[in-house]
Amino acid sequence: MTIQPAQPASIPVEGMPPIQTTRKRRWWRWAVGIPLLLIGALLVAFAYLPVPEDKPLPLALQGGGARQEGGAINGLQASWPEVAAPDPQQAALGKLLFYDPILSANDDLACASCHQPDLGFSDGKPVSVGAHGDNLRRNAPSLWDVAYATSLFWDGRSKTLEEQMLTPLTNETEMAANPEELVTQLATIPTYQEAFKAAFGDSLTIKNVGSAIAAFERTLITHNSPFDQYAAGDFNALTPAQRRGFNVFRSAQTRCFECHTWPTFSNYTFNVLGVPDTNPLKPDLGQVEIVNGPDSTRAFRTPSLRNVALSAPYMHNGVFSTLDEVVDFYAKGGGPAFGVKVAPDEFLQGFTISDQQKSDLVQFLYALTDEPSDLISIPSAVPSGLPVVQHMDNPARDLVERSTVAPSTAATPHEPQTITVHAGETIQSGVDQAQPGDTVLVEPGVYHETVYVDNPKITIKGIIKGDDRPWLDGNKTLSDGFNTTGDDFTLENFGVRNYIGNGVLTTRTERVVYRNNIIQDTGLYGLYPVESTDVLVEHNVVSGIADAAIYVGQSRGPITVRNNEVFNNVTGIEIENSTNAEVYDNYAHDNSGGILVFLLPNNPSKVGYNTRVYNNRIENNNHANFGKPNSTVSKVPQGTGIMIMTADNTEVFNNSIKGNQSFGVALTSVYTLYTRDTVFDLGALPENNWIHDNTFEHNGYDAQGLVKDLGLSGADLMWTGEGWNNAWDEPTASKFPPLLPGRNWADPAKRMIWHVYDILIRALL
Repeated sequence: MTIQPAQPASIPVEGMPPIQTTRKRRWWRWAVGIPLLLIGALLVAFAYLPVPEDKPLPLALQGGGARQEGGAINGLQASWPEVAAPDPQQAALGKLLFYDPILSANDDLACASCHQPDLGFSDGKPVSVGAHGDNLRRNAPSLWDVAYATSLFWDGRSKTLEEQMLTPLTNETEMAANPEELVTQLATIPTYQEAFKAAFGDSLTIKNVGSAIAAFERTLITHNSPFDQYAAGDFNALTPAQRRGFNVFRSAQTRCFECHTWPTFSNYTFNVLGVPDTNPLKPDLGQVEIVNGPDSTRAFRTPSLRNVALSAPYMHNGVFSTLDEVVDFYAKGGGPAFGVKVAPDEFLQGFTISDQQKSDLVQFLYALTDEPSDLISIPSAVPSGLPVVQHMDNPARDLVERSTVAPSTAATPHEPQTITVHAGETIQSGVDQAQPGDTVLVEPGVYHETVYVDNPKITIKGIIKGDDRPWLDGNKTLSDGFNTTGDDFTLENFGVRNYIGNGVLTTRTERVVYRNNIIQDTGLYGLYPVESTDVLVEHNVVSGIADAAIYVGQSRGPITVRNNEVFNNVTGIEIENSTNAEVYDNYAHDNSGGILVFLLPNNPSKVGYNTRVYNNRIENNNHANFGKPNSTVSKVPQGTGIMIMTADNTEVFNNSIKGNQSFGVALTSVYTLYTRDTVFDLGALPENNWIHDNTFEHNGYDAQGLVKDLGLSGADLMWTGEGWNNAWDEPTASKFPPLLPGRNWADPAKRMIWHVYDILIRALL
């Protein structure tokens, strides 16, 4: 046997590393090198991976601004949404089908069975009755002006009338029709054969059945109610009670107009009200059953109020029998007062309303009634020969008729005049005398009233004598100081204080000017132009406001906000869902937040872009946030300098930003407020924003609110990592995250850092 000699131990050679040490170093190189290579490869991949971007929204779908009809004289004459005119032959065929019970499985239910023309194209029942005599789940909505609806059904599951039509037609609990059998039946009737051939070129299909009925429903338009006549300049078309009711409707006291916007009297968005369930053991959760929209649990589509007097009972389940009950529900703040555990929409805060005001408000709703006789006519017979629904008596028609006034003659044009209001008189009396082109001068004094202006081309100017000016004082009982809709409106040299709604509210107006006014403690907003076009707000001083001192919302440019001082408010200046705004030379101090540029969901305007914020002093905005609980503004962190949320193409430059304890400038998205799987009605990502050349001093030293809750430290600049092509060129500012892309960065570098931050932010949020 051969014995192998033992191997000698490794003897180090002078000048050479030990073999084991060399191996360890190799392992360390692999251990460190491979992860570094992987990270490097990942970063390279990130540099070329696409970044999510919002799809551009066509101008016609953006909404916002005054949106007036051609030749309009005020914001009440808003333009109707553009819809294609229905084909006359298709509409005529659709009317026959609408009234023909042949569409149901048992030949006993027509569309008109649940949408009776004498009942406001509803059925007068809390919930409709289906094919088997069983109650359905929801109330039959009115079809008046349904052509303008952007979503259908109470939960918004359909976007077009054609799509919507097939659901009740084929649903087993509703009309229960079999599409193939129905088409076969219709094809045996010569009148329908000829009508389909004329309307669709000899194509009798279930799709064209739906298209024909949709064409008929698009003819159900109401454009000539007493309100429409009033909006067109006949200021006697409404009774005194209806005019008072309209003032209640459009006040910040009730905020009805926020969701029921004229001319359709709906913004077709979804709102959480907390309507009581008819069966609490089987709650109806609304929109969330279809899609996870923002605040979608118990959210339902806002219906139009056109012909609402005719379509009782009300709400998605018909739980309220009268309009008075509906008003009471809103006045009590919605569902919580009725035992429903829900956080209602922030517009629904409850309000105090007198019996007279409630009566006036209901009278105004009567003024939205318009039933063209040709549209409510019922065919004497239908081609199938089956029985047709008959006309019905609707007692509401008598109430509506008693509330109307005879047509009046229009005022004759005159040369512009100056009307002077003296102390002891009312400003409203002067405004009521004024005609387009007139100026109303108001002597110094204290006036306790709300002033409404619907005529165009009216200037209301306070007379200043030394330190004295005219003051509107709401005594903490009145809703708004001024409430205006007339185009070319100017308000100058006033003081407004102690209102519970707004200081000055202007709705859907073109060319509005607020100049040299002092606004103090006026509730929700100080100066509030909304859904307007061409806005100038300058040289005003606003304080003590529970939301925004100066709020320009849902509006279109040119928008100019300059040379104002705002302090001791929740927010100093807010540009929300608006375009082409210039915000400069303002002094925003000692608010919770200095300047906000926001784009928020469920609003008439779906875009917010091209705002420039420059040459402003934004200092010490560390006031405790006293916004209403659950409102969006209540979530603005105390210590906010400038905050951009979801808005696009915002430029922030040459501002002095100092002493704001949470941050100087923050860029974020609505995902800060909602979960990542929320489906929005707008582009949710902030894009193409640029912050540069500002002066920062002592910001972010004690972060508050959302910033603190997320465990973040404050900084001059903050970004939640969302949105493409945002840039910061502020080399000396403190930053979170510590590295922010600049304007001149190459796209691969921007994409790389975006993907890195996206991973980190998703883990955090």
